[in-house]
Amino acid sequence: MSLLTGSMRHHIPGYKDLTEKKEIQEVKAGSQVLIPLYASHSTKFDVLVKEGDHVCVGTKIAECNDRMYVPIYSSVSGTVKGVQKRMHMTLKPLDHVVIENDGKMEETQSFAPLDYQSASREELIAFMKEAGIIGQGGAGFPTYVKYEQAKDIKKLIIDGAECEPYVTADHKMMETRLDDMITGILAMRKMAQAEEAVIVIKKTHTEILQKVEAAVANVSGVSVLPVVDVYPIGWERALVRLIMKKDYDKLPSEVGAIVNNVSTAYAFAKALLRGKGIITALFTVSGDGVANPVNIHCPVGVPISEVIAACGGYLDENVKLIAGGPMMGKTIVNEQFVVERQMNAVTVLKTKVFDTVSCMRCGQCCDVCPSALQPVRIAQAAKLNDKAMMEKLCAMDCIECGLCAYICPSRLDVTENVRKAKRQLAMAKK
Repeated sequence: MSLLTGSMRHHIPGYKDLTEKKEIQEVKAGSQVLIPLYASHSTKFDVLVKEGDHVCVGTKIAECNDRMYVPIYSSVSGTVKGVQKRMHMTLKPLDHVVIENDGKMEETQSFAPLDYQSASREELIAFMKEAGIIGQGGAGFPTYVKYEQAKDIKKLIIDGAECEPYVTADHKMMETRLDDMITGILAMRKMAQAEEAVIVIKKTHTEILQKVEAAVANVSGVSVLPVVDVYPIGWERALVRLIMKKDYDKLPSEVGAIVNNVSTAYAFAKALLRGKGIITALFTVSGDGVANPVNIHCPVGVPISEVIAACGGYLDENVKLIAGGPMMGKTIVNEQFVVERQMNAVTVLKTKVFDTVSCMRCGQCCDVCPSALQPVRIAQAAKLNDKAMMEKLCAMDCIECGLCAYICPSRLDVTENVRKAKRQLAMAKK
């Protein structure tokens, strides 16, 4: 069954109107920031500063050399107070570099800017690596890795679909930083040696769609593709199937494609043009549990409690605080986590108690699964700790999109049970 023509898709109310027409709100760092030592593949970092050191905005404070290289730069100027273990948005306690903010925002250039037009492909890849550009769609994967081994790339696919409900950060970025984003796309296309770059935007977002189309009208090799408003149309595999008309085993490059997020292109442009790594985040704070839903721009490492306060606080005593969008984000029991480099949303929802009933065997979770899995059977295997069955049912192929839990008439948390299956399999392999 095709992902985009059969029942394995679903339209979800977006609630984008809560934030998409509002101006971006700037939030300054408070007395201190706590910068997470985190990469999508590792938490093994060499800390390059020590307690008492003075740092500037842009000072390299840590780097990861575990399989893939990822540097981290300071988001404020001030004094290093040490390393502290703290809850991270991934629901794990991780080391954070604590910096006492002096309020001066004294800057240093992290690295020299680079003219992408005169630079070679190899120079661009090396530059992206040193700049610490990671995926801004939420995963945070080191972007340079996608280009290092890429061969015979026909299309660079730039994801601007932003399919999660409530989230409008990518759209606000395109609205306010469009020229820079296009610069980043052109540099990425050169790195990929791709014939064409395709920017994907939902048909329903007519204003930003028309604005981007006008901006690239005279840009050779860059086009805009309007797509249907279904979830999860922004998933990498869905985009590749839609545009390349092919499927792949492990990587999109197998069928001649590379996929990046629009905000990743902007982050790369900011590095190329200004010599700045990812030291700030533009993300959406929205939901029915926060007083003033809005898109926030602030330094990395600002505690979420300060962000929520800047949004007017909570509307209810009992809310669900989600790091990310409501479908794929992770619910966190307190405000101890901080703004991360790849953060695209914080969703605040009033807590609703639903009565659950036993599985009806209706099969709706199977119908909507974009990975063509059987979520309810995987959940049952996890309950029985039947690893052989989990393997047979391809539990590790789950992308944790949340559709199975969303559609379930029994109100079962199917997605979380599949996550448990994945954790059990991962532990068994270790």
